[in-house]
Amino acid sequence: MHRFFIAPDVLRHDHIALTDEILRHMAVLRLARGAEILLLDGLGNLCHCRIDHLDRKSGSAMVLSRCTQQETAFPVELMQALPKADKMELVLQKGTELGITGFTPLQTSRSVPRLKPERETQRHQRWLRIIREAARQCRRPLLPSLAAIRPLDEALGQCRSELRLMLWEEGSQPLDAVLPERIPAGAAVLIGPEGGFSREEAETARQHGFVPVLFGPRILRSETAGFAAATILQYRYGDLAGRV
Repeated sequence: MHRFFIAPDVLRHDHIALTDEILRHMAVLRLARGAEILLLDGLGNLCHCRIDHLDRKSGSAMVLSRCTQQETAFPVELMQALPKADKMELVLQKGTELGITGFTPLQTSRSVPRLKPERETQRHQRWLRIIREAARQCRRPLLPSLAAIRPLDEALGQCRSELRLMLWEEGSQPLDAVLPERIPAGAAVLIGPEGGFSREEAETARQHGFVPVLFGPRILRSETAGFAAATILQYRYGDLAGRV
């Protein structure tokens, strides 16, 4: 059954007006009146619905039943320094598929993208759409959170994850040496930009409890490192090992 995300306040109603974004997807899928779909609010609430009105400009669905689903992924916050060009979009898309539960984009001393403030809102909305579509495709019941772009020191000070890892090639330990046997409450993974963190930034991260780690002899790209970290953590503590 096809799944679509919709605002939580809209999902509370028994008769739901479909958004333009959902209508575009339905047109591509060639869904018609009478088809049954799942509507999700991104918080774990799902509604089994039947389309009762559909034309080129509008549509609505009647709720048949309601249920809830829990997230099975291990909580991972990806604290990602902004990479060049549109690579952050790839990070958000694939990170959502791999079970990352929160994204915090970072502005660091070596980050290249520096958009004007008036364009940040537009970019944030685009990023939210990418996360929503990735979650719909991979059938996640909860949407990962997306923070506003933050300076590195501010984001570090607000991190509350129990396990804090920084991918840094200098003075680092093998990842396996720092992962605890028991499952931690959650993890934050700190990834630098293409030029890496400065020594001052790395030291600031250490002061906030982040442990420098490496994955082996190869240096991963900024947009690849988070995928590797998420995969390992989800296999070790989450749902990629097939335990759920």
